[in-house]
Amino acid sequence: MSARSAVLVVVDAQNGFIQPPSAPVVPVIAGLVERWQAAGGDVVFTRYLNYPDSPFERMIRWTQCQTSPQIDIVPELQPYADRATAILDKKIYTMFSEEGDALVKAHGWTDIYICGISTESCVLKTAVDAFERDLTPWVIEDASASDAGQVAHDAGILVTRQFIGVDQIIRVADVPSHLLPELV
Repeated sequence: MSARSAVLVVVDAQNGFIQPPSAPVVPVIAGLVERWQAAGGDVVFTRYLNYPDSPFERMIRWTQCQTSPQIDIVPELQPYADRATAILDKKIYTMFSEEGDALVKAHGWTDIYICGISTESCVLKTAVDAFERDLTPWVIEDASASDAGQVAHDAGILVTRQFIGVDQIIRVADVPSHLLPELV
């Protein structure tokens, strides 16, 4: 696998999803993205954009993340997002909207390294959708979190293992060194 076939996807690291349980993952993501970009790797940030009368509003009764500052990428990650290959706005759980599919195809990415918020929903759905597209998803467990807490994060990891395989759940330390060299 060449570095060119891999992409780091930072899922929904937005102000609206930063709560006490998810806040500690932000510096982990920042360090990961900094090293990934220093190695010349492609990075995609996703941003979830809710809207009036969305399924999230109608069925889950969740009305957050419709406007700034909730939809904004957290300030600690914004400088990395500014240098990202793409910022992908989405109105669904997964990055694999029509635009996301086209982005993956255009860049020829085959290995999708996934981190971000929330492990039990948007991270999981992105991983499963990558798997079902015959791509190779890698969920970076210690660079992912849930704004709903550790139990939700752990449940997301458990279910993701069942969907995509136990070996596809990794830690930052497990990312291949050619993709993630140490900074000097």
